[in-house]
Amino acid sequence: MNISLYSCGFRFPTLLVAAAAALAGGLVVLAAEPTGEFSSGRIDLGIVVKDAERSAAFLTNAIGFKEVRGFAVTGDLGRKIGLIDGHPVQVRVFVLDEGEAATRVKVLSFPSAPGQSPDQQWIHSTLGMRYVTLYVKDVNRALDRLKQANVKLLGETPVDLGGGTWLVAVKDPDGNFFELIGPKK
Repeated sequence: MNISLYSCGFRFPTLLVAAAAALAGGLVVLAAEPTGEFSSGRIDLGIVVKDAERSAAFLTNAIGFKEVRGFAVTGDLGRKIGLIDGHPVQVRVFVLDEGEAATRVKVLSFPSAPGQSPDQQWIHSTLGMRYVTLYVKDVNRALDRLKQANVKLLGETPVDLGGGTWLVAVKDPDGNFFELIGPKK
């Protein structure tokens, strides 16, 4: 029986990359097409805020996001989509990591049509999406960043979750909850 690498589904570039990785002693994870009904596993979160500049400063300085190119939505497009009642908006976009798979936080502000703030005292005070959990490599570094940005910690955080994992809880300028979880180094 004569079996070639091509008949097994291998292609030369893929085989070459795998062989080079094996020789280098490394591990290469080849990007695969999503297997479910979604075209991407990425989730983007939209947060409507009172002051986009203040929220941008919180996300970049206090949390550690990086701002990337945003985009504009015309009032007409927003109305057609069914999310905005005719107000144009500039969407600012923030990421924690590089690449297309990185989750994006989209920040929108409508100064000419300010929304109402929900009860943000506790996560159970208002129904809906209530908090964002971010996994950090070093909680101490996150705490330093939060302190430099004058962000108040919630409750008795940081709290030891066991197994070397700690949780820090904070709110952004509009009262949205953020959890930062990871080890202390």
